[in-house]
Amino acid sequence: MLIRFATVQSSYLGWVMVAATDRGICALILGDNPETLRELLWMKFPQAELRESDPEFSDMVAKVISFVESPRAEFALPLDMQGTAFQQRVWMALREIPAGSTISYRDLAGRIGRPKAVRAVATACAANPVAVIVPCHRVVRSDGNLGGYHWGIERKRALLDREAAQEPAD
Repeated sequence: MLIRFATVQSSYLGWVMVAATDRGICALILGDNPETLRELLWMKFPQAELRESDPEFSDMVAKVISFVESPRAEFALPLDMQGTAFQQRVWMALREIPAGSTISYRDLAGRIGRPKAVRAVATACAANPVAVIVPCHRVVRSDGNLGGYHWGIERKRALLDREAAQEPAD
């Protein structure tokens, strides 16, 4: 499997790596430096041929970064997310949460018809391969506290603040 990737500096999240197969975006990784992001991509896809960005891929990366910078915008690029059927259900439900809103892990579990699977929902959120696009940052604890975030609580707060500060998309 060939995975193309590019690493770009975000204005508020640090470094962002966009990775895609020929079927769609397979990873969006956040971090403090490009080298660590490359290592994370390699660990996630050890059998893949990894190739740095080319001009054709640059257009896709620009669209993804535009969405990262304005997360209330519509995201229309294809995704290629590998996960269990349960994870896929959680990730689909996450994409239905409006920007600027939050939901508790318990309420998300109820939304997918599995009200007792709160921990499994949290685990699926943590396994989300495409940060921001699948907005696991919009899930909070039942008491309203932010809870955890795979990419760091500071980034979760920055994403939520960014969404709250932007005008809703028409």
